[in-house]
Amino acid sequence: MRPGVTLKIGQVAERADVSVRALRYYEEQGLLRAERTPGGQRVYQEADVERVRVYRAFFAAGLTSSNVAQLMPCIDSGHTDAEQRRMLHEQRERLRARLEELRSVVERLDRLIAATDGHP
Repeated sequence: MRPGVTLKIGQVAERADVSVRALRYYEEQGLLRAERTPGGQRVYQEADVERVRVYRAFFAAGLTSSNVAQLMPCIDSGHTDAEQRRMLHEQRERLRARLEELRSVVERLDRLIAATDGHP
C-alpha cells in the first residue's frame, strides 16, 4: 500500500460528492486505482479526492471517460502530445459553442422576464 492517509470508498465518495458506484466505475475505466486492505476493502489516497472532483467536472462538461483517460497523463505530468492537444482544442471549442448557446438562452429568458415583470 502507498504511504499516507488512506480513505475508505464511502469517505472518498462523500468528500468528492459522488456515489460509491461512480468510484467503482472510475476504477473499471482505469481512471482510479484503489489499494486493497488484507480484508479486501478498497482504500484510496487523499489525492484521489481531488482527482475524482476533476473527473466529475470533466464529465459534467461532456467529456467521455475515454477523453478523461487520455487527459490524465497530461494533468499528472503537465505535458501533452499532439493527439492530446488536438483533443483539448476540440473539447474547448465544443464547450465554447455550448457557452454561446447558453448565453443566447439566458438573453431570451431575460427578455421574457422583462416583458412579463409585473404581469400576473
